[in-house]
Amino acid sequence: MLKADKSLGIVFFPAFDWAISPTHPERQERLLYTQDQLREEGLFDIEGVTEHKPDVAAVEDVERVHFCFPEVSAVTTRSHLISAGGAMKAADLVMQGECDRAFAMVRPPGHHAMKVVHGARGFCNINIEAVMIEHIREQYGHKRVAIVDTDCHHGDGTQDVYWHDPDTLFISLHQDGRTLYPGSGFPQELGGPRAMGRTLNIPLPPNTSDEGFLMTMERVVMPILEDFKPDLIINSAGQDNHFTDPITDMNFSAQGYAALSEMLKPDIAVLEGGYSIQGALPYINLGLCLAMAGVDYSHVREPNYNAERIRQDARTTAYIEELCKQLPSLYFNPPAYNPKGDVSQGILSGNKLVRQRQVYYDTDGINEVQQETLFLCDHCRGLLKIETRADSGPLCLGVEIPINACRDCKSHGYQIVEDAQLKGNSRYIQLINRLDREYVRIGF
Repeated sequence: MLKADKSLGIVFFPAFDWAISPTHPERQERLLYTQDQLREEGLFDIEGVTEHKPDVAAVEDVERVHFCFPEVSAVTTRSHLISAGGAMKAADLVMQGECDRAFAMVRPPGHHAMKVVHGARGFCNINIEAVMIEHIREQYGHKRVAIVDTDCHHGDGTQDVYWHDPDTLFISLHQDGRTLYPGSGFPQELGGPRAMGRTLNIPLPPNTSDEGFLMTMERVVMPILEDFKPDLIINSAGQDNHFTDPITDMNFSAQGYAALSEMLKPDIAVLEGGYSIQGALPYINLGLCLAMAGVDYSHVREPNYNAERIRQDARTTAYIEELCKQLPSLYFNPPAYNPKGDVSQGILSGNKLVRQRQVYYDTDGINEVQQETLFLCDHCRGLLKIETRADSGPLCLGVEIPINACRDCKSHGYQIVEDAQLKGNSRYIQLINRLDREYVRIGF
């Protein structure tokens, strides 16, 4: 009988009652074929590999992370809360010592959900990794966390949530945004003024195969993780880099995914995208589970695999080699913060950094305009204020007092909320007070 080197807990939730449409690639079959494959291969017969039921995230769990307007119930379903709860369950398994590692094999996904939520974008409503991470910090103490996002699409939502957080390292390996949704994730996107270099984007060219991904992991990701020394490594485990995925242009294989996971050694993996429902996902998920459990995965092979047919060409290899030479310096020696007035940097005025932003929710067809203001502080991470409006809807206000807030920033945050109430120009107001664990929502 096989025994896992590392005990692995698998949390499974296929969301039977939620899909964008019956034929949309983000539907329940994404996980049903995987479930059959894992059982057929005898994964749960391996000593140390166990299956667990998800929890259900509470409204407060979501409001710890997001400004949801007009409220959480308006932008989520029960399935979204269970998906986030599945990620939280995976975290609890690891944090409480029940399992060495955990894989939240859940849907709907979440890494395109930004700090502000008016609806769905990129198939995502709430950021389930962020909900999980902030659950960990609330329940088990503040942790340094590294998120390595291996979805083919840039994890723009996770980047946005942690843009100003120096204790969260976000690394995204993805198909170059010049060739794929959401059109972002470029090397110059490095984080806010208190977190420069804590965001690192690795845009890979179309047709990158196992060689390119593993080269990038070895030469860029792993040295940075070794330096950052996170308490936890989270794999935002999107699987749409596979060579059979219908909506992307990469050439990664199930073996490649497993080798990446073996190298990364994530404490927790959370499923993201991946839409080759029969030809890829069952095999990738099997390989990931075996690799996380420290069990041999060399026999895992998807149908139609042909190493020569998907091998990247010499020009692609040369391009990735050059990326690997240049990108580490953006973490180890990030440039000085120099606001230029563009969308990623903002405009600095006194102690305020202001970013004007437009966000399009492609899934729901919503246009959002927002003004983000970070009040810079020498004593803490700084107070965050976001004024936002979706289409022709009412003005909404979000204020976040950070987890390590000083007395002045806390007082300023409450003053902003009080002033907004008196003026009555914001229809919905949400206060996130991480310092005192107070989450307040006001509607007029």
